[in-house]
Amino acid sequence: MRSLEGEFGDVELDAGGVARLDSAGAWLMLRTKRQLERSGIRVLRFTYPPVYAPLFDALQRPAPRGAKTRRRRPLTDFLEYIGQNTHEFFQQAYRLLGFLGRVTVETTEAFLRPDRELPWPAFVRQIQQTGVTAVPIVCLLAFLLGVVLAYQGADQLRRFGAELLTVNLVATAMLREVGCLITAIVVAGRSGSAFTAQIGTMKLNQEVDAMQTIGLNTVEVLVLPRLLGLMVALPLLTFLANIMGLIGGAVMCYFHLGITVPAFLRQLHTVLTVSSWTFWLGFIKAPVFAFIIVLVGCFEGLRVEGNAGSVGSQTTRSVVESIFLVIVFDASFSILFSLLGI
Repeated sequence: MRSLEGEFGDVELDAGGVARLDSAGAWLMLRTKRQLERSGIRVLRFTYPPVYAPLFDALQRPAPRGAKTRRRRPLTDFLEYIGQNTHEFFQQAYRLLGFLGRVTVETTEAFLRPDRELPWPAFVRQIQQTGVTAVPIVCLLAFLLGVVLAYQGADQLRRFGAELLTVNLVATAMLREVGCLITAIVVAGRSGSAFTAQIGTMKLNQEVDAMQTIGLNTVEVLVLPRLLGLMVALPLLTFLANIMGLIGGAVMCYFHLGITVPAFLRQLHTVLTVSSWTFWLGFIKAPVFAFIIVLVGCFEGLRVEGNAGSVGSQTTRSVVESIFLVIVFDASFSILFSLLGI
């Protein structure tokens, strides 16, 4: 706006007859008022409908001053980040141990109290949801892993003329480590996340609070059926994964090495005869992995609060923590079995 100084004296701005007004119109009026004042013209009165007073007050309120930019200190910021995450890690471990103690005590009480009926229908439903429906994906992955192990092992053993030992490699790897581990990882991503999402949604809908209000034990209702169901389903899934992995290895040995199925079975019998523990080690680890998956999944589900975004973040944490703990315990089992000579 050009300078109006000298052309006008005092002015009045009257918008009292305005029937409808939005923020753009109110801002235009205020801008006109400020430009008149900057031109040296005094605005004696500025009137507008009282109903729009909050709008004009909000537009005339001074903008908040921006926060001072924190000076970046790479070394101390990195150390602070490490410290915060370490502290959070130990806090999470402490809370998880506390939940482990609660689940252990209340599960033991549920079995020892004769007047309390265990939730058998929910237990059977969990076997169906976590075990039966996971059979296709577990079998497919185990079969493909058996093929990969046989193919890669054959390429290395062929250099020494020991192609027949490919059977030993596939059998030992699948039965001792790969079968149980890949099954636990699949179940952690599939069922563990479902546990967290289901319980977290119930927490948001205040269904968990309602259970506690009417006197129901949330561990017995929500955790125990999932725990018992997965501890039954995971060993059975591990058995299927071992079988499918061996079948995949046998198929690859037949087409890639010319090892017939009877020859494969004879060599497999030799492996199981030399070390009878090979067949059972996966079944020993499977219930422990199932316990870890259920514990973490239900723990993170019960920690959901606030909004739906919390369900997503806790589900992600559940999957990551479950897989991490499964691998840590699998490594611990491997060291223990090696020390025991089995």
